[in-house]
Amino acid sequence: MNSFRIRLRARDGEHAYRFSSSAECAVFSASVINDGKRFRLVLCPKQKFRLLSVEYTMDFEFEPSQQIFLNGYQSWTYSPERPIRQSDRALKYLPSKLTDKYGLDRYGDGFFYRGRQSSSIHHGYSYAYVRNGSEYTLFGSLAESSGFTAIEFDTRKNAVTFSKDCTGRLVSGKYTALDMHIYKGSEDNVFDYWFTDMRIPAPSVKKMLGYTSWYDHYQDIDEIKIISDLAGLDSMPAKPDVFQIDDGYETFVGDWFDVDTQKFPCGLESIVKSIEQKGLIPGIWLAPFLCERDSKLYRQHPDWLLTDRHGKPVYTGCNWSGGYALDIYNGQVREYIRRVLAHYKQLGFKLFKLDFLYAACMLPRRGKTRGEVMADAMAFLRRELQGCMILGCGVPLASAFGKVDFCRIGCDMTLDYDDKPHMRLTHSERPSTKNTMADTVFRRQLSGRAFLNDPDVFLLRDTNTKLTAQEKKNLAFVNALCGGVLFTSDNCAYYSDEARQVFMQALGLRGARVTQAYADGGSIFVTYELDGDEQTLRLCKG
Repeated sequence: MNSFRIRLRARDGEHAYRFSSSAECAVFSASVINDGKRFRLVLCPKQKFRLLSVEYTMDFEFEPSQQIFLNGYQSWTYSPERPIRQSDRALKYLPSKLTDKYGLDRYGDGFFYRGRQSSSIHHGYSYAYVRNGSEYTLFGSLAESSGFTAIEFDTRKNAVTFSKDCTGRLVSGKYTALDMHIYKGSEDNVFDYWFTDMRIPAPSVKKMLGYTSWYDHYQDIDEIKIISDLAGLDSMPAKPDVFQIDDGYETFVGDWFDVDTQKFPCGLESIVKSIEQKGLIPGIWLAPFLCERDSKLYRQHPDWLLTDRHGKPVYTGCNWSGGYALDIYNGQVREYIRRVLAHYKQLGFKLFKLDFLYAACMLPRRGKTRGEVMADAMAFLRRELQGCMILGCGVPLASAFGKVDFCRIGCDMTLDYDDKPHMRLTHSERPSTKNTMADTVFRRQLSGRAFLNDPDVFLLRDTNTKLTAQEKKNLAFVNALCGGVLFTSDNCAYYSDEARQVFMQALGLRGARVTQAYADGGSIFVTYELDGDEQTLRLCKG
């Protein structure tokens, strides 16, 4: 306990080391901070070597009354605050054939995380906390750009382990293998101190209100539907900021220059002008780091695909005709993405919703960790979209800190409350209104510090949804309370008087300050202050 452990492969074979203070051997020297508040390991090689694992384990006394939170692998990963004995059962009972066929492990860390699993062991990435009433103990990484840091709570053995996702990392120069800090205090204090230490500047953008096409039409969009919904915003109870066109305008995912002329015979340029004429910001959806199997890109540029050690294209999941990752270190791929982004900028789009970003870092490569690959990918997007706003989605969150203006912090909502029963057995990134509301609440501390949070959309319409009136109201209210983006996929021209009233109530909550949030008895309670009054929102039971 309370020591670093590393395994590596040097020119004379594999070695394992264990130490708690600065150390030196024939392969490297290690600079260590290990003072109970910060655990930092910097390796200086004396010869090139490949890291196999890096861990630090410390004693920590867990108590039955405490609540724990561990940030999931990416935007969509279910990340609730939970009692110390409640475990995550996703994927545990599915046949491997189903997991492999549909790539259910590809959306999260299931295809590479090899940590222990039991009812007393919980894991997440980049940050985690233990809450005892209003007192927080936050474990925050200061070195995610050198590799993702997995955090494991073993509540039975009273231990916390930090491990770097560093398999195969070639160390030829100074390398920060781990840098974890422990902060204790109130909720605001611990998160403020962590972001100050990371030197992440607060986002400069303001909260946004708007529309996105996905959760009414999904891929079944066309020019008539888009123009109709744009006109419907004239009936929105407050003036929106953004109108965003989501997936479905392109022929196939990856073929971004091929707009479907059956759906959009005049292309997108005239629609952009119509959006601008209403004084709104035009937004577009893209998934820059992957393509689907039926795309021209997949057929014509097999050398652009990311391949595994067997030479097989890397599967990213079962969306569309099957998603496959592109190799972001291929110069032609980067030039293609650069031209795509420039094209949509030239059309007049100012907000880019960039989705499925985790595809960039499916594999470690070129002597880099997944975290380093993801950091390179996000820096590339930020450079290419200077002057535009980025809404990140499907991305390991720490990689997006300070790189995007807005970021999804939960899974996709669903038109019913918790999707179909068989889907609840699949993966932690599955679509679910129930789950995304929990993510919205328990990742709320990132908004205004890392970026502004996108909690996904709310729906107040009466058609094309199975959400109850109370569930729709809860969704609108929690998004307004805890998010920085308040989007709908409704045609507001068809709102009932009751829907308009709920919309106006939600707008009134955007200036509230959340003072406390917790789960109890299957419900989530969010306490907030508004105009000097304290109130509590109770979210639906699951």
